[in-house]
Amino acid sequence: MKLLVISDAPDPGLWDYFSREKLQGADAILSCGDLPAAYLSFLVTMANRPLFYVHGNHDVRYEQQPPEGCECIDGRVVEFKGWRILGLGGCMAYNGGAHQYTEGQMRRRIAKLGWAARRGGVDILVTHAPAQGLGDMEDACHQGFACFRDLMDRHSPRYHVYGHVHLQYGAGLPRVQRYGQTTVVNASGKYFLELPDRPYAAPARRGGLGWLNSP
Repeated sequence: MKLLVISDAPDPGLWDYFSREKLQGADAILSCGDLPAAYLSFLVTMANRPLFYVHGNHDVRYEQQPPEGCECIDGRVVEFKGWRILGLGGCMAYNGGAHQYTEGQMRRRIAKLGWAARRGGVDILVTHAPAQGLGDMEDACHQGFACFRDLMDRHSPRYHVYGHVHLQYGAGLPRVQRYGQTTVVNASGKYFLELPDRPYAAPARRGGLGWLNSP
């Protein structure tokens, strides 16, 4: 299975100069936020593939005009082709705007989803903000959430895909890195992920909350 992951800045090759071959056989699209609704609507129409998204901190306009034909997974666990995807939009609180959360508020959001994660596990974590210490920055707006690291420690998703921190912000910012059992990907612009057809069984989770994906 192949996923196109996108975030923050529309890719000219996928919008201004679109051609279907540029989607390279993607089975679905994951948006990590801060993209125009018209861009997401265009991609889901032209690609004729599912598009799942979370909110970025600048996506207040989605409230009046959400992306057409796309599915919001912010604060939800959904399943696609056997892969369980958990979505958590927003960034660290910095000026009181929409889709901004303190560390405690984000932890409470995760706690509300605990039953769903324990019941079937998490294979792909989709967020707008990064995890603390994994591609984040020191300024208040672009700090990562420690609770995302805790979530990865507990549930060992195969992938964590995030946006918010544009790769152009610094030469040393990583596109792909590894944290435990999780491949962490900055989706800034666009990036293609090649996945197995089915997720592998995950290792046992801390605190007796282990689970196995269906064979």
